Amino acid sequence: MSALPFVFTSPFILFGLLALPAIWWLLRLTPPRPKTEIFPPLRILATVLKREETPSKSPWWLTLLRMALAAAVIFALADPVINPRNATLAGSGPLVLIVDNGWAAAPDWERRVRTAQALIGDAERAERPVAIAFTADRDHDAEPGTTAAALEKLAAAKPQPLVPDRIRTAESVIEALNGTAPGTLAYITDGVATPNDRAALSNLATMQSAEFRVVEGDGQAISAITGAENGAETMSVSLSRLDTSGPANLTINAQDSQGRILATDTATFAPGAAETKAVLSAPFELRNDFARLSVERIATAGSVHLLDDGFRRRRVALLAGETGNDFQPLLQPLFYISRAIQPYVDLVPQRQADLSVAIPELLQSNPSVIVMADIGRLPQETYAPIQRWLSQGGTLIRFAGPRLAAAPTDDPLVPVTLRQGERALGGSLSWAEPQPLADFPNFGPFAGMPKADGVHIKRQVLAEPTPDLAERTWASLADGTPLVTTRNVDAGRIVLFHVSAEASWSDLPISGHFVEMLRRIVQLSQVGGSSASANAPTAALPPYRLLTANGALSPEIGTARPLDVKPGQSPRASFDNPPGLYGTEAGFVALNLLPPDAVLRPLDTSLAGTATTREGLVGEAAKSLRPALFIAALLMLFADSLIVLFMHGVFSRLPRTRTSAAAAILLTFAAGLTLFSPDIARADDPKPGDEAIFERLDTTHLAYVRTGEDDVDRISQQGLQGLSEFLTWRTTLEPGEPVGLDISKDELAFYPIIYWPISSTAPMPSTAAISRIDAYMRAGGTVLFDTRDQFSSLEIGGNTSPNSQRLQEILANVDIPPLEPVPKDHVVTRSFYLLNNFPGRYTGSPLWVESRQDAAKTTSGISSSADGVSPIIITGNDFAGAWAIDANGAPVLPTVPPDEVQREHAFRTGVNIMMYMLTGNYKADQVHVPDILQRLGQ
Repeated sequence: MSALPFVFTSPFILFGLLALPAIWWLLRLTPPRPKTEIFPPLRILATVLKREETPSKSPWWLTLLRMALAAAVIFALADPVINPRNATLAGSGPLVLIVDNGWAAAPDWERRVRTAQALIGDAERAERPVAIAFTADRDHDAEPGTTAAALEKLAAAKPQPLVPDRIRTAESVIEALNGTAPGTLAYITDGVATPNDRAALSNLATMQSAEFRVVEGDGQAISAITGAENGAETMSVSLSRLDTSGPANLTINAQDSQGRILATDTATFAPGAAETKAVLSAPFELRNDFARLSVERIATAGSVHLLDDGFRRRRVALLAGETGNDFQPLLQPLFYISRAIQPYVDLVPQRQADLSVAIPELLQSNPSVIVMADIGRLPQETYAPIQRWLSQGGTLIRFAGPRLAAAPTDDPLVPVTLRQGERALGGSLSWAEPQPLADFPNFGPFAGMPKADGVHIKRQVLAEPTPDLAERTWASLADGTPLVTTRNVDAGRIVLFHVSAEASWSDLPISGHFVEMLRRIVQLSQVGGSSASANAPTAALPPYRLLTANGALSPEIGTARPLDVKPGQSPRASFDNPPGLYGTEAGFVALNLLPPDAVLRPLDTSLAGTATTREGLVGEAAKSLRPALFIAALLMLFADSLIVLFMHGVFSRLPRTRTSAAAAILLTFAAGLTLFSPDIARADDPKPGDEAIFERLDTTHLAYVRTGEDDVDRISQQGLQGLSEFLTWRTTLEPGEPVGLDISKDELAFYPIIYWPISSTAPMPSTAAISRIDAYMRAGGTVLFDTRDQFSSLEIGGNTSPNSQRLQEILANVDIPPLEPVPKDHVVTRSFYLLNNFPGRYTGSPLWVESRQDAAKTTSGISSSADGVSPIIITGNDFAGAWAIDANGAPVLPTVPPDEVQREHAFRTGVNIMMYMLTGNYKADQVHVPDILQRLGQ
């Protein structure tokens, strides 16, 4: 790539500038200006016989104009070019093009594409094959091929929300070339280092290319969130950047699941610093609503950090059988527990010694976890509220002690049946020695933790042997007796440590394993709702929402596989598991792009072990100044001609037409500008509003009637948006954005169907507006009226709702055909899905359509022509309420009764209605009957 921003394609023509002095001398000569005088005839003859006059000099400014015209022509012929390229490739082998298309390439992807296109253009001019590969793609087809094939691959490529796998790409390129040495090996890199760069670059160097060219951007937009910690008072966010040349300030936003910004802070990078932190200050409850962290004005998968239920801070309530002594804190039953979990949770201490008062008081704070240290028998009236709290998802953690060992064995709040009394290990009255812990099993929250060496158990409560005791044991002693047991209670869980919470029974409370064990159990608890990992910590979670390279959540899951969540292991983003949310709407796990505490480092190309040529991405495309120079020369020629005409008095001889001549000259000049300048408007330019009309004609749009009530119109817009996305997902139809219509003035003919939510409190449409709807239905359009009241009778005078009465008023002067509920054999029941009913948010209303039995007899002008499509459809089931989704794709309104199957059928109803609108009676043909009967099992 040339370092000069400006070159001449034909520089030898510039030698013509040497002729400018001669041109200057010639252009100074100009005929004298003729004079007009009135003389007698003889005087005129005498004047004619005078000697010949020599021309006088032309004005300096006219000469300068002509010199500029000549120079403009010479420069135009030399063809000056801005941002030129040297189309030179080294060697004689193929061009090998390796492109980083990971997350860091997203901000300047278009420039990377232009750079690759320029290199492919160089190869086309040199008639060389091109091999192209993308480092963040799952599969590689790096076989050298034509430049046209390479351009097709480049056009189909896009940034991926992944870290590039360079070594895998290098191996694929080496295998594809099969020993052929490349001419130029161009690596368009994002500039971010990865762990396998040394091996990847070394492999590329072994190809012995004639030139190894490294192309990279400036890296100023490459910044990422590398971690977040939800502390007791604030949330700390870790960030890293690639370009450390100067200071930088980044704005960090914390958003909830609806996309609303709940907190913000500025992260400041000092000059030369690659890492920094931001602090988000917000109350505990508000921080638990954070769903994602993002860097403002930087749209990449690395600048977004997703949060799930496991990230939220839990509220943990502490209870003890005895309050202890403040003068001996190490002997207090809750001392080690509070110290172990205080950094990760919000503690709710016990304020009342009376458990019958303390337990209801703690339950009012809605804790996620209740910890009981050595409590044997609870007050009878507290069992019921605790069990209700457990069934709703609470986690109860209990510790043994003398009180629990002496308690009755029928306690419902322990996970296993206990033997009364305690087991002593070691001491003068026992033959057994204190027992160490066994390896943690490969299931449960402790899986993956190292063996707790140095921890010995001196006392414990024993569990009665049962067939499922091993399944309920999360930790055990070396002799096989349980140390930690568990049991699920509906949505909640009971966990029992068979030792005390202080160091009198074991060394566990004073070990680091105690902290990690409690932290993992607390993380399994629920926070204000269900948790994806609460009941199945080892389950493989399906992809729910995935991040795009631009940092947006998308329901498109592509080839992503379920995420295998293993206890004690943090999953990493990969080709099989891209970053995003895994699970279901009820609960999910967040998988972020970068591992915790990652640091962005620049790529060290010296690791290739060979000389490399470094260059930047191309800026603007090469642009020739030849057309502009020729236009300038032509305009100067026009100006010169006009000046000469004025100097010769042409316009002074026509005094009466001076104004007309000037106008004609101005029109000629404007016409020249219009002809040669694309920026000046022309007579055939599109008129205002034409673009909207063309867009409506080019793409199918769902439309709704704006009633004038904001709530109703918003639900209509969100409902049709949800149906449009569902149609795009399930069918080949890809509708555009929904359109709200003012039926009194907007054009209606662009839309195959118009959804009209009826509201008795909305203004009554004018007679002219109803007439326009009447004309629309007569022309073949369909209006879907939705009274949203589950009303099932259309008879006037019946027990009608206000919305149904308003509908009757609207249709009173419309010549509608006879209506009937959709028959079982109607086309709308099988236009796409096979449906038996047509629910929306409600299920109580039938779907009314034109009566096909009476259609042939009716004289209505709007009942026949539209290929069997009913011009009017009526329901009361509130379709838009069931279809409505928010910006994140979540339903806005619940169905009645709450049932996601009903919502799915509502979407299918919308699909069938749309296909019915667009295909008419196509599915009524007999050719489809065998397939439909086979689907029905008949």
